[in-house]
Amino acid sequence: MTAEMLDYLIIGAGPAGLQLAALLERDGRRDYLVLESAAAPGAFFTRFPRHRRLISINKPHTGSDDPELNLRLDWNSLLSDDPALRFTRYTERYFPHADVMVRYLADFAAATGVRVRYGSRVTRVSRAPDGGFAVSDQTGTVHRARRVVVATGVSQPYVPPIPGVEHAELYTEMSVDPRDFVDQRVLVIGKGNSAFETADNLMETTTLIHVAGPGPVRMAWRTHYVGHLRAVNNNFLDTYQLKSANAILDGHVREIARDADGYRVVFSFSRADEVTKELRYDRVLLCTGFRFDASIFDDDCRPALTIDDRFPAQTAEWESVSVPNLFFAGTLSQERDFKRSTSGFIHGFRYGVRALHHILERRYHDEPWPAEKLDADAEPIADAIIERVNRSSGLWQQFGVLADVVTVAGANARYHEEVPVEYATRIGLATADHPVEHAFFVTLEYGPEHDRVDPFDISVRRVVQDAVGQAHAAAYLHPVVRHHRDGRVVAVHHLTENLENRWNRPDVHRAPLVAFLDRCLDGAVG
Repeated sequence: MTAEMLDYLIIGAGPAGLQLAALLERDGRRDYLVLESAAAPGAFFTRFPRHRRLISINKPHTGSDDPELNLRLDWNSLLSDDPALRFTRYTERYFPHADVMVRYLADFAAATGVRVRYGSRVTRVSRAPDGGFAVSDQTGTVHRARRVVVATGVSQPYVPPIPGVEHAELYTEMSVDPRDFVDQRVLVIGKGNSAFETADNLMETTTLIHVAGPGPVRMAWRTHYVGHLRAVNNNFLDTYQLKSANAILDGHVREIARDADGYRVVFSFSRADEVTKELRYDRVLLCTGFRFDASIFDDDCRPALTIDDRFPAQTAEWESVSVPNLFFAGTLSQERDFKRSTSGFIHGFRYGVRALHHILERRYHDEPWPAEKLDADAEPIADAIIERVNRSSGLWQQFGVLADVVTVAGANARYHEEVPVEYATRIGLATADHPVEHAFFVTLEYGPEHDRVDPFDISVRRVVQDAVGQAHAAAYLHPVVRHHRDGRVVAVHHLTENLENRWNRPDVHRAPLVAFLDRCLDGAVG
């Protein structure tokens, strides 16, 4: 059976698929369908994380009644105008149980009325003769669509090319009952949150645990990448540094072999001049992350892959670099800011999905990027920028990836919110009635070497918050305004960092910004 042609077919009813569908539904774009293999939305969270504690923070008590500002401390809600659809209403736990997410996503789908066909597992995606896509499910139904948006996440385990790796137990399948590991020597391969979450869970029953990987442990509190090791999962570090039977191994697993006594692992230590040693274990657990599953795509529309073939390669519009009209949303979109910002997580990609919605509206439906009109003078532009950086959640969560863009044409200015920086740079926001002469990109960013600074080392000299002339040297998150003209950056202004993240002091923040904008608009810079 062949279904009628759709404008959009979304594969996956996880957070990203639901977010995009809700935006399409809200704006009257009802020529779409979401296909979901499970019987309910958010099936990923019925299994993961394996130990059931989310590491996305949830803070209902913020002291503020500003819903936009509160999203800075709410990493689980999807974007909606309905205050009842905030995750913070479901639990007060700072790190919630994953089952709460399952319930929340079901309620979100029901309340927004999104068009989801459950129990519909996509088995094949191919090009149709008319240039669109033919998407088949397990029932034999063929869904036709002009555009496909893949929101399936990274659904398959990433298995590194280690000889004998087939002997390891995958994170997706291993037991999570500590009693199954009593008096055993365990090797955990991987140094991310899944590896340390696993090690923490097993510490009380194992003889010893080694956590191994080629690079050093990277702490999220230092790198500001929330996918690096989070403090909630780092109890294991104490047991290593305090010499309590456990250890972290820096280097490469060269081989895993099984014999009558368990597992023989050949390991080369990167911090000991590549000394190679044979180690013995009772169990080997593989916690090395996930990858994109491209197996459903025919050769004529199989997307090019990147980053060890773990992600589809994408343009600034989250479109496949090799397959036109094939887009990606959600965790898959992190290919654009891999281990730099937050597109791999709900609190980041919810804004990316909203930006993708604007991109699709502009590209296929001739709808301009939403914008507020301003007078093209320094003071109203500065006031609009300061108001936004002090409460925006999108710029806060998607630091360095999304920008507010103020475009100027003659005496008129337009303020566009949360535009992908690379999209705005390459595609631009000009329209027939608004030919852009100046563009000001407003982002929140950490300093260029912020991950080399130990934030707990008081001997490290921090930029003085009142020192306007030193703002560019700040390591902490702060607003940056870049003046673009004729397709290039011609001037940059940094607002000084602030402990409370309030950039509204008249003499320290506003006046220097007004002066900068004045010079740019007068042509005195660049």
